[in-house]
Amino acid sequence: MAFDIPKTTVHRMVHRVTWAVVGLLKRIIHFPQGNDINDVGDGFARLAGSAHFNVVVGAIDGCHISVKPRKADENCYPNRKLFYSIQLQAICDHRGRYVDICCGFPGSVHDSCVLKNSPVYLQQQYPPDGRCIIGDGGYPCLAAPIRLLTPYRPPNLNPVQARYNSMLSRARNIIERSFGMMKTRWRSIFFKTLEVSPTFAPAVITCCTILHNLCLDNGDIMEPEEDEAGDDGPEPEHRSLDIRAEWPTPRLLMRYNSCLSGEEYQTQSDLALSVRELADHA
Repeated sequence: MAFDIPKTTVHRMVHRVTWAVVGLLKRIIHFPQGNDINDVGDGFARLAGSAHFNVVVGAIDGCHISVKPRKADENCYPNRKLFYSIQLQAICDHRGRYVDICCGFPGSVHDSCVLKNSPVYLQQQYPPDGRCIIGDGGYPCLAAPIRLLTPYRPPNLNPVQARYNSMLSRARNIIERSFGMMKTRWRSIFFKTLEVSPTFAPAVITCCTILHNLCLDNGDIMEPEEDEAGDDGPEPEHRSLDIRAEWPTPRLLMRYNSCLSGEEYQTQSDLALSVRELADHA
């Protein structure tokens, strides 16, 4: 007991506040529409230093958050840096504001596998026709079902390819800065092992992304510290898209992320039900 508040009360309060914030997801994290699309494209052109990048309307990357898995599931969670984690896939605009998130895959799953099992990919939600998003070398370069530009792979790049890579890197850096801002603001969540169940952790992380957007919208900008501005670097070459049989199926994770975005479920009980399905399957 701390501050004369029982742990059960703290637990109940954390869950109530978390689900209340998650209920704001569709209002706070959404794809740009109308003239906002042009503003985002112009913003990425400025970041890249080339007007040709005005077709870019988002930067995508993944972030690993340390968790404590159950003993029976821990083989699913080690990432390539050998700590247990779950992943946050995010797409941000030119300001570092999140326009889409997908959270909950275990750390052992490759970035490209997370993308290809996420709603934005499977439902072809974003980007709109004639536009694209950009990512690092951990993602495949795609023309369909979504348009995703990635760097040319070294070595033996010609001058044009090297210049393109440099411009893309400058534009793509905004997603790493966005993660850095969020990590700097909530150090106890992103720089320590998250002391909640891995099935509840996606909701906590979703709260952080929502609050991050609210802070940016209200001019509360926190610059990331130099050693926190980046993320984990690009993943190695993307591997098979098969997800480990012992972890919940893509269908269940899809349901959870669709649930968070409000596409399938509207109530807190529906959200909790989806989370319990994950727990029951694990």
